[in-house]
Amino acid sequence: MSKKSEKPSVVVTRRLPDEIEARLADLFQSQLNSNDIAMSQAELKQAVANCDVLVPTVTDQIDKDVIDAAGPNLRLIANFGAGTDHIDVAAAHAKGIIVTNTPGVLAEDTADMTMALILAVPRRLVEGDRLTRAGGFKGWAPTNLLGHRVRGKKLGIVGMGRIGQAVARRASAFGLSVHYHNRRPVPGPIEAELSATYWDDLDAMLSEMDIVSINCPKTPSTYHLINAGRLSKMSSSSYIVNTSRGEVIDEAALADALAEGRIGGAGLDVYEHEPKIHPGLLGLQNVVLAPHIASATHESRREMGEKVLINIRAWADHHKVPDRVLPPGATFSKAS
Repeated sequence: MSKKSEKPSVVVTRRLPDEIEARLADLFQSQLNSNDIAMSQAELKQAVANCDVLVPTVTDQIDKDVIDAAGPNLRLIANFGAGTDHIDVAAAHAKGIIVTNTPGVLAEDTADMTMALILAVPRRLVEGDRLTRAGGFKGWAPTNLLGHRVRGKKLGIVGMGRIGQAVARRASAFGLSVHYHNRRPVPGPIEAELSATYWDDLDAMLSEMDIVSINCPKTPSTYHLINAGRLSKMSSSSYIVNTSRGEVIDEAALADALAEGRIGGAGLDVYEHEPKIHPGLLGLQNVVLAPHIASATHESRREMGEKVLINIRAWADHHKVPDRVLPPGATFSKAS
């Protein structure tokens, strides 16, 4: 911890909820980002060279170069978010820097957004909104903007963690038949509760589903997991929804499949080269494009901030941090 103050010095890379920033300022020697502009790599390097704690978000690439620039006082990277694929956790661990995240507070809100897209895309809701705002609504007509009901359809969930399970519960309430692909089946009692059918073969599952929901994390093995070949397995009337990470889907291949009518539609909240979106998607009527807001509720942002505060306080008080993230193969030490 910095010798300049009894309070640890904390750099926060983006604007956080007002009440969280107020507590950060009260508890620590905090440098807040009032303009909410994402920091450059040079700014991140300057920050880690001089602080005790860095609080980054998903927009910050905390790669090995940034870790290597860390000064001797940096001992904690308290990530504001559950995913840590933007942080080189292995490099941080090798340098003795603890990485924490904010798990368990995003599942319900992300599942709500997933379900919203599952409903909006087949019912052409956003397309209808555009038409109405443009003055195209001329009154009810029997064949106007016909979509598809979701009840009775097969939903394939790719990734059956907390979020996938929360999506399954909502889907069952809407009368969808729940199927899933995961590295391994979930425990029997959970599978029974969700009335979910496990598919070991992702290709086989995709070929049978009416709607596919991507809810797996971004890892080296899930990069472009949904590629041109896998999209070709889906039917021309099927839909795909992604609220996980954009890199899981080959966005160019998806744009082609949608434009050519090889799949029926898509609902996206995340993008492969965020904030840039593949131009082929922007002009399509059969895709709903949301601006990465699946977890954007007042409740989740506040709970995320509270977890960040708890992790920093635990570290500053020389206690075990509750939400430590380790690289693959590493283990917790007694001092962790």
